[in-house]
Amino acid sequence: MCAGKRLVQNREEIAIDEVIVSSSEEIINIIKSIPPGKVAGYGQIAALAGIPHGARLVVRILNASSRKHDLPWWRVVRSSGEIGLPGEGGTQQRALLKSEGIEVETGKRIPMKYFWQIGD
Repeated sequence: MCAGKRLVQNREEIAIDEVIVSSSEEIINIIKSIPPGKVAGYGQIAALAGIPHGARLVVRILNASSRKHDLPWWRVVRSSGEIGLPGEGGTQQRALLKSEGIEVETGKRIPMKYFWQIGD
C-alpha cells in the first residue's frame, strides 16, 4: 500500500515539474516578446502565462534565466510602474529604459503609457 501511494505521489511530482517547466518556458517567451520602448509588470507577465498570482515566479525566472536566455530584464517592472531593483541594478535598469526612450519619473517610476498591451 505504501508503494502505491509513493507511485501516485511520484506521478503527481512529475506532473507538477512538467507544469513548472512549461510555465517557465511560457514566461520566458512572453518576456522576450516585450518590445523595445515598452515595459510589463511581473504580475501582468504571469497572467499572460496563465498563472494568476504568479509574479514571484516571474521574479525567480528573471533571476535564474536572464543571462542564459538573453532576456530583456530591464523591461520588467512592478505593476505600479516602479523599478524594484535597488542600487546598481536599479541604476542600470533606468539607463537601459531611457536608452529605449522610456521616461523614468522621479528616478524610479515609469508612466503607464509605456506599459505593453498585446497588439501594440
